[in-house]
Amino acid sequence: MRDKQPPADDKPVRKKPNIFVRLLAFLVTLALMFGAVTLVVYRDKLNFDVFRRWFTYRSLERNDSGQAQSFVHGGEVYDRFAAVGENLLTASSTSYRLFSGSGVKYVDEQAALENPVVSSAGNYGLVYDAGGRSLFVFKNKEEIFSLTLDAGKTLLSARVNPSGWLAVTTQATGYKGSVTVYNADYAPVLRLNLSSSFIMDAVVTADNKSLATITIGQGDAGFQSRFSLYALDRTEEQTEADASCLLGSMVVLDFQESSAGFWALGDSGVALAGKDGALTGSYDFGGRYLKEFSLGGDDFAVALLGKYRAGTLSDLVVIDDTGTAGVSMPMNEQVLSLSAAGRYIAVLTADRLDIYTSDMTLYSSVAGIQGARKVLMRSDGTALLIASDTARLYVPN
Repeated sequence: MRDKQPPADDKPVRKKPNIFVRLLAFLVTLALMFGAVTLVVYRDKLNFDVFRRWFTYRSLERNDSGQAQSFVHGGEVYDRFAAVGENLLTASSTSYRLFSGSGVKYVDEQAALENPVVSSAGNYGLVYDAGGRSLFVFKNKEEIFSLTLDAGKTLLSARVNPSGWLAVTTQATGYKGSVTVYNADYAPVLRLNLSSSFIMDAVVTADNKSLATITIGQGDAGFQSRFSLYALDRTEEQTEADASCLLGSMVVLDFQESSAGFWALGDSGVALAGKDGALTGSYDFGGRYLKEFSLGGDDFAVALLGKYRAGTLSDLVVIDDTGTAGVSMPMNEQVLSLSAAGRYIAVLTADRLDIYTSDMTLYSSVAGIQGARKVLMRSDGTALLIASDTARLYVPN
């Protein structure tokens, strides 16, 4: 007869925690905590643009200060320059050229341009001869459209929007102002002729549905500048604006759309009109002289204002989309060039380049700028430094 065995214990045997698993979990937790603290401490420098720059420029050779090798742009510092996406567009009285940021030449054409003007919007660039008849449009690496006005017409201004739509303002016989709108295939879709006021500037809105204009005409208190919106789905006989607002007596020097509305910067102040055409904000320079400015930032304008026309003493003023001077920084040295793009502001002086965020927090600074006389800020935090006959890219570390 078999002896009875004691009943087996059904409880599972509890394993002791693996020391290596515990150590790994501790290290992961520590790394996450360190990363969170780092993001808080360096939040102004560690943003998406840092990773964007790393992926874009990781193979670009740079010196210890972040400057790439210079390349010859073939012109002079007094030529016209614009950043077109990651490229550099230049124009002189005899030619226009398009380069990559590292100096690869994409376009090099001869042209007689008595008063060359260069501008950009996204990946589109534009060169035209103010007071002349020639115009050229670029996208990415190539020239995609050119226009020569008929005899008797004169180019006053031209602007391309981020979708490639083009507004060409001309002086034509019988009208005070005329604008022709071209779609992204460069077929004309609207011609607006005005007899009541002079059209100074125009651009197709970012949604490609309206034409925004700056006009100047006689008012009760003398000549007045006006901002107006015209829906594109109209006939040439329909010349009444869908919405408009007065900008005062200032002479508008630059005009640009942002997500907040439309900036109009003049010799005496800045005005902002909403997407509905109503005036939403303005900032008066208070009699100070406008020395440098840029409307390229995201929902802010920046201006260098001085009490005296000459001299180095001035204020760098950042104006928000309500027309308020959000921040101001005194400057006591000569500013050679000022440029804004995205959330960044580039200030070039004789011995260095300083890049600030829109709240005037210093983001990056580099000395040894090798005779640079102009800077073009780009939305990813990089900047193009332009010297008399060379250019080079600066990539913050």
